[in-house]
Amino acid sequence: MIEAELKARVHSPEAVMRLLDKHASARVEVYRDTYYDHPDGSLEQAGEELRVRTVQGRDGTRTVLTYKGAAVDEESGSKPEHETRVETAEATHAILRGLGYVPFIAFEKHCRNYDFEVRGRKMLATLVCVPEIDGTFLEVETLVDENDVTAALEDIRAVLTALGIGPDDLTRETYTGAVAAQRR
Repeated sequence: MIEAELKARVHSPEAVMRLLDKHASARVEVYRDTYYDHPDGSLEQAGEELRVRTVQGRDGTRTVLTYKGAAVDEESGSKPEHETRVETAEATHAILRGLGYVPFIAFEKHCRNYDFEVRGRKMLATLVCVPEIDGTFLEVETLVDENDVTAALEDIRAVLTALGIGPDDLTRETYTGAVAAQRR
């Protein structure tokens, strides 16, 4: 499956939150993300990602292992995504290190997630604050087959427009890149 996604910088987070609250219940969670790579950095160079994410929220803690392939849509950066829940973060980190992967970067994201349906698509909108980066971001995503990416992105743009987010607000900036730049 492809994660069709657009990300934007949000200039009025409270207004966007109020609009989203009218359509879905928020799930407030903290993500602790660790990205892994080969020692030579070849995953990052290829535009691929290997991540362990531990999510802490009101309903408890869960950990997922995610691999994202290279972008299939250059404008949005939408990528194939394969994700599975794992039993423990510690074991998953140990397995990846044992296989020769090295932690590339780790950071926290404070998220307010909204699940809803638009135009027959299950969507996830996430308001994101990364303590090390200035500003608030909004990600809107849906999982689709590769032949449906263009139509899905049009539907996501309609959601963003309804939330007061325009084309000039869109960004391809990655959290990993922004956090790394902040730490230099």
